[in-house]
Parts: sequence; structure tokens; C-alpha cells
Amino acid sequence: MKKTVIISFLFLTFIAVKAQETVQDSTKLWKRNGNISLLFNQTAYNKQWLGGGTSNVAGNFGLNYDFNYKNGDVVWDNKFILAYGLSKIKGDEKTAKTDDRLELNSLWGKNASGQWYYSMFFNFKSQVDTGLDKNMTKISHFFSPAFFQLGPGILWKKNDNLSVNFSPATAKLIIVHPHFTEFGSSFGVLQGDSSRFEFGASISAYYKLNLMTNVSVENRLNLYSNYLDNPQNVDVDYQMNVVMKINKYLSANIALQAIYDDNSVKAVQIREVFGLGVNYGF
Repeated sequence: MKKTVIISFLFLTFIAVKAQETVQDSTKLWKRNGNISLLFNQTAYNKQWLGGGTSNVAGNFGLNYDFNYKNGDVVWDNKFILAYGLSKIKGDEKTAKTDDRLELNSLWGKNASGQWYYSMFFNFKSQVDTGLDKNMTKISHFFSPAFFQLGPGILWKKNDNLSVNFSPATAKLIIVHPHFTEFGSSFGVLQGDSSRFEFGASISAYYKLNLMTNVSVENRLNLYSNYLDNPQNVDVDYQMNVVMKINKYLSANIALQAIYDDNSVKAVQIREVFGLGVNYGF
């Protein structure tokens, strides 16, 4: 836990410092905005409650930061995501992890014609804390697994809220610590290996809209097909983030993520987080 706190603090410090590094000329070229949320959930029962249930408390921290560049016919969009959550059930000695994401997306484009751009994209995904299965066995930790994608392509960008990027030649690298593959495969990495290389096609789409006053919905979809192994099995990663602002500092947030990756598990993985708490935009 101490390592997690330190890592999170370093990332927050880095982002805060970068946000303050503004030069008069570069201010016109860079557009920065972000959102920090701290959500709380609590359920409590007294001894006389007959309906059943267990008291619990949970908290989720989220950081969503965009720093985009535009200079003439060149655009460079970047998004950093950090999310972490814990829950504590009455009677249990240990806390349980409810959310853990570390992600960086970078998309560079040079205008070809109209709303079309030649592009190059980079994506990194990992986590910051140890992951346990139902038997309390360690199955993951920081930078294990770590996913990297890189590739050239074509970008269609209508505006900052709507874009689609297609990369027909995407390299993908998965890294895990060798102790997770000692007795079998892990996250698609074969037994005894520490990495897996894939080469295929990637499609990433971004769409953000305001449903009504103070209610925004951000959608991100990533599709990937590996030419080297069962290209018909497309990996899917869909993320939706809904922010319902009550006032300047309070909001209700809903985060939904659906993943399908048959190298990890032959089933759809779904994560949903809902909470009410402090929300600050910058």
C-alpha cells in the first residue's frame, strides 16, 4: 500500500508541475484541461436490521487529464488516466481493490485533406497496485501486466469531441513478470515467457457529448485484431465516463468498462463504478 501511495503521489506531482509550466507562446498552441474526482460510498446497518446486509465503505480516486497541441496542420492529442479504488467490508481484515487503472493515450496527426490526417498513435495501459483473485492469490502488480500499442494510420477528426483513428499496422507488446508465467500462461503471455509480441490492426474512436446541462458523457472504444494469431478474434475495450455535476465541486460519477480479450479470459469483463463525491475541473 505504501508503494501505491508513493507512485500515485509522484504521478500527481508530475501532472501538477506540467500544468504549471506555461510559456506565453506555447499557451496558444497547447490546450489543457482535466478532472479530479474523489467518490465515496457507504452502507451501514445496526443490529436490529432484519433485512440482511453487511456494512461497508468504499472510496474511489480518479484523474482524467488532457493536454492537446495544435499548430497549423499538425495536431497532437494526449490523455492521461489514473484511477484507484478501495472498499472495506465490516468484519474483513483486509481491504479490497475496486478500481486500478493507469493509462496514457497519445495521437499525432498531420492534415492530409479536410478532416483527414496522417497519424501515429501510442497507447500504454497498466496498474499501480497488486491484484488478487478470489483465493487471495497474487495475479498481477504494478507494470505486470503492461500493454503497449504503437502504429501509423489515418485519423478522421471532426473536432476535439469526435474522432476515429485506423492503424492497419499496429505493433502490440504485453509484459508480465516471469513469476506469473512460471506454472502457466498469464494475460496471453505463454508459460515461461515474460512478454508477448503481436502485430495487427487497431481502430480507436472517441466521442464526448453533453446530454443536458451539467451532464457529460465520454466514450472511448478500442478494437484490435492480431494478424499473427486468430485475427478473427477481435479484442474490444469500451470505456464510458458520465459526470453529473451538482455544483462546482460536487458531482455524481458513473464509470463503465467492458473488455473482451480471449488471450486473458474467454468472456466479457465488465467493471462499473458509481459514486457521489468531490469533483474538481481544471
